[in-house]
Amino acid sequence: MLPEPASGCFDGPVHRYPVRVYYEDTDAGGIVYHANYLRWFERARSDMLRLLGIDQRAALEAGEGAYAVSELTIRYLAPARLDDVVHVESRLEELRAASCRLHQRAFRGDTELSEARLRIGFIDPSGRPKRQPEAWRRAFAAVFPVPEGQ
Repeated sequence: MLPEPASGCFDGPVHRYPVRVYYEDTDAGGIVYHANYLRWFERARSDMLRLLGIDQRAALEAGEGAYAVSELTIRYLAPARLDDVVHVESRLEELRAASCRLHQRAFRGDTELSEARLRIGFIDPSGRPKRQPEAWRRAFAAVFPVPEGQ
């Protein structure tokens, strides 16, 4: 039997996702290249959605739509280095009819390395905003105690 990839886990209203820094993630000085934090945040979000029971692939294949990042702000606070173990934390900050706001942070131990605040919007196959499936909104609301936006 083959092991499944790590999906992280929920710790109350926080999704925690581990990442190891590999040589390919770093520059010549052994420091993580800035764009890799975005990749790690995306992987953590995707696995968080999967653990919530949100099947993005099925929604895409059924022609319903998909999430897309519509806003992103990122701050770099300290460097990660080759062989570090980094933990990404993801929290829902706002749940609206067609979008969600998330706050993601990357840590090495107690040291915060980077943080991002973003909005993901649900869009139809033509790229226009669309209400998220109600089951998806319920899945978010069941885990994250955030009042729903207007």
